[in-house]
Amino acid sequence: MDIASIGLLLIRIVFGLTFAAHGTQKLFGWFGGYGIEGTGGFFESVGIKPGKPMAVLAGLGELGGGLLFALGLLTPLAAVIISVTMLVAIITVTGKNGYWATAEGYEYSVAIIAVAVGVALTGPGAYALDALLFR
Repeated sequence: MDIASIGLLLIRIVFGLTFAAHGTQKLFGWFGGYGIEGTGGFFESVGIKPGKPMAVLAGLGELGGGLLFALGLLTPLAAVIISVTMLVAIITVTGKNGYWATAEGYEYSVAIIAVAVGVALTGPGAYALDALLFR
């Protein structure tokens, strides 16, 4: 039993599926999200224009990047998608609020980037599609 790969699998599944769920909030309004209409309106209010197409792009990035990350498929690409999405959030919304999440800062975004990049640099582990497909 490869305990490190089990740990990486746990990290990939929790972070990947959580990130994917955020995408479904933007795209479909699931899990208390606002859908394309609401997310597009929010994006417009913070200067991301055109709001609705950018909401679709963000939602697809979160859904696709999260699923790839959870599956351990094209893990470096998934990490880039996740990291770019979080960098955009920092630049457009949370960066001006300082670091701490309690002040609506970018603390959580940095943690997500660190996990995504860390897993990409370490490798997704033996229980990943990358390990099966790219041996």
